[in-house]
Amino acid sequence: MSCTVSELPSGCRLRGMTASSQSAAAAAAAAANNGNGNGNGNGDSVGAGPGSGLSSTGGIGGVSGTTGTSATLQGSVSATSNVLQESNATLQRPQSQKPCCFCWCCCCSCSWAKCLAIKNADENAPTKRDLVSADFLDGDQPTLEEIRSWGKSFDKLMKNSNGRKVFRDFLRSEFSEENILFWLACEDLKKENSAEVVEEKARLIYEDYISILSPREVSLDSRVREIVNRNMIEPTTHTFDEAQIQIYTLMHRDSYPRFLNSQKFKTLAQMQDNSNAGSKADSPT
Repeated sequence: MSCTVSELPSGCRLRGMTASSQSAAAAAAAAANNGNGNGNGNGDSVGAGPGSGLSSTGGIGGVSGTTGTSATLQGSVSATSNVLQESNATLQRPQSQKPCCFCWCCCCSCSWAKCLAIKNADENAPTKRDLVSADFLDGDQPTLEEIRSWGKSFDKLMKNSNGRKVFRDFLRSEFSEENILFWLACEDLKKENSAEVVEEKARLIYEDYISILSPREVSLDSRVREIVNRNMIEPTTHTFDEAQIQIYTLMHRDSYPRFLNSQKFKTLAQMQDNSNAGSKADSPT
């Protein structure tokens, strides 16, 4: 079944045709119908007249009608061809559109400002040196000797403030930061002299790291947990000594070897080594 543009209901248009394109096609189709009607009518009426002019006049009318119909049909075909070309150009334009900006994403929704923001963010992203240096913003940069001592002794690592900071970041990446936080809380408890303050801090430590309901509960065996429970009856600065030793041993045996093999520690040691080498090269001999 075929249909023309003139047969479409009002307000409906072919897929891919704009309203102006449909109007042009409808006008061309109407002109074609008028040409057919005029040509056929003139030929019949004049040809039916009296005398010798019957065939010749009718023939002229028929020829004129045929000529008008051919011209109209050619105009209709030309208009329809132009409409189809316009529709194809409209449909193909998004596909042949060049990338809207230098990010080569080819998405129509991408704006120049958005691409520029992404480019600037990539250029201004922190480097490895910036990430490592950010760990020591509130203190002095560790020396190469200090960093090397961290790799030789876990005790030296834990006694050094910068070493504890780097090790804590590593434990955070392994989702075991609560171990060093508990150890630091126990160290802070030992510095208190007031019985009231000791009791309050001991209660907070127990709720944060010993209670089974805490999301930051540390891993303790039943023997040590029982000792802590007994000590909590009358808390002192040494209430968590057994638990602190066990967690310290756990970090030493489990987390510390992985820390030494981590990319963070290797990058830090390499950067300090390169920095010292550069300083020696710049110093006068």
